[in-house]
Amino acid sequence: MADVVLSLGSNIGVAADHIADAVRRLRADPDLFVLAISRLYRTKPIGPVEQNDFINVAVRLKTSLSPNDLMKKCLGLEAAMGRDRVSAVRWGPRVIDIDIILYDDITMKNAEVEIPHPRFRERAFVLVPMAEIAPDRIVQGRNLQELAASIDSTGVEALTS
Repeated sequence: MADVVLSLGSNIGVAADHIADAVRRLRADPDLFVLAISRLYRTKPIGPVEQNDFINVAVRLKTSLSPNDLMKKCLGLEAAMGRDRVSAVRWGPRVIDIDIILYDDITMKNAEVEIPHPRFRERAFVLVPMAEIAPDRIVQGRNLQELAASIDSTGVEALTS
């Protein structure tokens, strides 16, 4: 079973409800075994599009799915929740976004998925929730707690305790 960390985000409608729905769907999937979920975090959007703040969480899970099959499952969940990646504005608002950040210690890149996620080390909205649920996880020689502490986390606000 692979040890996986996902990052989930939403900023359309009641974003916390979309996150909760996505987590429920992940928990209900027989191929996924959710181990931990971070607190909710309100974060500032990145990119040139004017939009609402995001609600983000990290989810740690175990799966026997391959990285490509897990990516297909995540994209299918996004589509089932109403996300249209084809006509969406890049870095624009979204009902749900699910990214595979880590999958065991695998480094890979193909047409479907890149692991680790290529920009996770630059994004406090990903690192802070990840460090909460897997602080000692080593990635590229450093643990997630160290990586999260080394980045500016201004604009990343925990909503629950």
